[in-house]
Amino acid sequence: YADFNDTQSLQVRKALAQWHAWHRRAQLPDYTALLVRAQAEALEPTSAERVCKWWESARSRVDAALESTVAPAAELLLSVTPQQIAHIERRYAKANAEFLDDYLQADPVQRRKESIQRAVDRAESFYGRIDEAQRERIAKSVAQSPFDPELWFGERKARQQEALQMMRRLLAERASSDAAQAAVRTYFERMTLSPRLDYRRYAQALTEYNCQFAADLHNMTSAAQRQALVGKLKGWEADLRALSAGATP
Repeated sequence: YADFNDTQSLQVRKALAQWHAWHRRAQLPDYTALLVRAQAEALEPTSAERVCKWWESARSRVDAALESTVAPAAELLLSVTPQQIAHIERRYAKANAEFLDDYLQADPVQRRKESIQRAVDRAESFYGRIDEAQRERIAKSVAQSPFDPELWFGERKARQQEALQMMRRLLAERASSDAAQAAVRTYFERMTLSPRLDYRRYAQALTEYNCQFAADLHNMTSAAQRQALVGKLKGWEADLRALSAGATP
């Protein structure tokens, strides 16, 4: 995205190495404990309320992980050049064209078909093979989804423009480290909670739908499919324990 120079590349690699060392040491044991809890619940029926609690729990941990990137991200932004900002803008345009291909097909029938297939693929990534009856129920649920790719695309472009404006402003003002950190923190907050009221309402409605969808999907799975989910969670647990064991003191 940014076409870093050699000095910046070294800076980013060092920051990433430090972040991952912190994450393995401070965060992965907590994630491991969550996965153990999830395995205990995976064999039982669930509810939309319980799924939403899991979602909030995960989001709070993402917030903590993002907060730890604020200082190194701000330091890097203070070294970005106008040419690199232009490079980022071109890369955004390329990513947006890919988004249109994936989510905003001109044919509404094709768009619906793609949405259903994404939902089935996600379900099978957790539960294994989804049978035809389950696929039909997923298709009916997707038809009722409030998901609006055009609204999402608009919000995505708004955040991209905000990022570009932030970088240009920091460059023009020769901003201090504190000012850059404040700008990055505000940007991260807006990624999580849009400044647009209509989008916040949409995001809340979509979250509630997704919680209900996930609960309904889980409750229609077989014992074998739930065992497959437990196996998936257990595999992740083993991965995290291995990574934690290798954490740098």
